[in-house]
Amino acid sequence: MVRIVVIDGYSLNPGDLSWEGVQSLGTCEIYDRTPAEQTVERAAGADAVLTNKVAFDGPILERIPALKYIGVLATGYDIIDVDAARRRGVAVTNVPSYSTQSVVQMVFAHLLNFTQQVGHHAEAVRRGRWTTCEDFCFWDSPLFELDGRTLGIVGFGRIGRAVARVARALGMKVLAHDAAAPRDLDEGVEAVDLETLFRRSDVVSLHCPLSAETHKLVNAERLGWMKPTAWLINTSRGPVVDETALAEALNAGRIAGAGLDVLSAEPPGADHPLLTAKNCRITPHVAWATVEARRRLMQVAVDNLRAFLDGRPRNVVNGGA
Repeated sequence: MVRIVVIDGYSLNPGDLSWEGVQSLGTCEIYDRTPAEQTVERAAGADAVLTNKVAFDGPILERIPALKYIGVLATGYDIIDVDAARRRGVAVTNVPSYSTQSVVQMVFAHLLNFTQQVGHHAEAVRRGRWTTCEDFCFWDSPLFELDGRTLGIVGFGRIGRAVARVARALGMKVLAHDAAAPRDLDEGVEAVDLETLFRRSDVVSLHCPLSAETHKLVNAERLGWMKPTAWLINTSRGPVVDETALAEALNAGRIAGAGLDVLSAEPPGADHPLLTAKNCRITPHVAWATVEARRRLMQVAVDNLRAFLDGRPRNVVNGGA
């Protein structure tokens, strides 16, 4: 019987989904969370591990010799030493594309929060400011239309292209940059270099994977290229942004605001500079977490493991294992 360990299942399934599909594939132990020092103890003897954020590096893999499969409960798999896994014959799979529409929604939730100030004005109404207003309406911060403005998308893969389609529907112009030159661009989308994108955009939205090349891609120099009226949106990975440089730019008014769903440390420490930065709106890494997206993630994770056990692995990110 195959032994399966779900090492940190709570974020995927806090109780509104079912582990039935995983449990049907073998004996299954499910942990909501696992401290790093307990990873080896809990995974010992497992044939397959499902993990979201618990890391499996080379030294940990050496201490779990029975392991043959790691299913990452996410699209990004930087928590796994994929080279070490390959050398040990451990297949690593991920779950691509499950949250595209959910992430797109979050991009525009942040952007519309800046343009319409919905949360701010709703709270002002709750505090009685409309009740005591002399006019039939009130607003105390500028409101903006997106029509005619320019959105720069860094990373023009599946999510970036989906964001572009919504932006075009709202009347925005779109600039796109990708490590691989974007092809087959829709009408109204222009491929440009990074400097052009940062200088011309009214909004810069990040959709690139975390790598050595993209680490702190948004740095002080590139923030300096942005318009003082521009907003930065990040729903990709926290370390893509130099967070100290961003906090300084926001506090100095060099850009208008930032909407972030990811940070380099999650959860952040109480002294994180962006928690108190001017016009910085942070959501707690939930762009992926709609019920529909998590349900798709669960199904693909089960399908990945079943395919591996049937000898026809799919979504393997370390080919050759």
